[in-house]
Formats: sequence, structure tokens, C-alpha cells
Amino acid sequence: MGTSVRQSPREYNPLVAADEDQPALTAENLACERGDRLLFSGLNISLDAGNLMLVEGPNGSGKTSLLRILCGLAQPSAGVVRWRGEEIGKARERYCAELMYLGHNHGVKGDFTPYENLQIARDLAGAQSAVTLDDALYDVGLAGFEDAPARTLSAGQRRRVALARLLVTQARLWVMDEPFTALDTDGVMLVEKMLERHLAQGGMALVSTHHEVRVTEVNIIRLELR
Repeated sequence: MGTSVRQSPREYNPLVAADEDQPALTAENLACERGDRLLFSGLNISLDAGNLMLVEGPNGSGKTSLLRILCGLAQPSAGVVRWRGEEIGKARERYCAELMYLGHNHGVKGDFTPYENLQIARDLAGAQSAVTLDDALYDVGLAGFEDAPARTLSAGQRRRVALARLLVTQARLWVMDEPFTALDTDGVMLVEKMLERHLAQGGMALVSTHHEVRVTEVNIIRLELR
């Protein structure tokens, strides 16, 4: 049990800076228990524009639990999470409008087409993204599958539909739990390029993965759960 946070100087890009006086996402003294087991405690997090935080650790160390707490989907045993200085419980509407969570369950509805899945996601987010639904599907390699029922797609293709949601919702904060699941080599490279572009445009991301993330010109913070 334990945690450590380190920022690698060689991965720091001084051109990517916060656009406000304080970090966008902060967490103070977070603790999480599962049953009688303490997964982590005393955890502090600070994340701002252009930052990629990689949450690392063995299975059972609490990576998914941490991401769910930071998204407001679960409550910590102790501590507080804030978005732009306000507790996320009090800023839920504003926080949810700037957050997109991609979990183990990709949330793609099998009875709907990829196009319809994206349309629903965009409408729920109330987003007016400059990226069209067709462009998003093209960017993730699903051109020609726009009107196929999602249940007929492979696991990797359904994961790509989920990734396309990130492009059409204009979320500032991406929270991704094992985003490389079911993806081939091209799919892994796609996620990495998406992250690079998102962060270069002033976004931020929290990613839990066992896969080495190869991104350049990005400020990477590593959070290790043990």
C-alpha cells in the first residue's frame, strides 16, 4: 500500500502552461477503502491544461477506484476533489460539462449505429464541437461503418466508437481507464495521437494503463499506486 507522484523533467514542455491561476483539478488527502482493505490514503493530485497524468500500479491497487472518485462516480473514504477550486459535488453541472470518462465498459449501445451513438453522446453533453460526427468516425478509422448496428462491430471497433465520443463532446478533461483494451497496434497509435492533440490544444488527461504511453511534447506526471 502506498503512493508516489513524480514528474519527469525530460518530459516537461514549458510551452504548455496552465491558463488560470490555480490547477483545474485538485484532490487533497484522498483515501479509499474496499471492504476492510485500505487501497490508498493521503493522496494529493494537481492537474492542469497540457498535463497528462498516468496512473500506474498492479491490479487491485485502486486505479479504477481512484478514477471513479475523481469523476464523482464514487465517494472517497476521506479527502476532497475540486474542479477549479470548487468541490465537485457542488460544481457537478459545470464539472460534468467539461469531463469525459472512458471506462472498462465502453458504453456503446449495440442497437444503435456508431453515428447514432455519437449523436446521443453529443446531445447529452450539450456540446457544439467543430468536429462533425462523420469526421470523428473517420478519424478513428470507422469510415464505412457509420450505419452498421454497433452490435455487429468487433470489440476493437466498438472501442473506437467510444474514443470518437471524446472528439465530439469538447470535454477539457479526459479520464480514461485502460483505453488500449481490445485495440490493435494501429488503435494504440490512434489513442496516443489523440492524446497529443488534445493536450496541445489545452486539454488535460488522466489515464490508467498497463501499456507504455508514447507521446511527445507533453507534460507527463506519473502517479504510482502500490
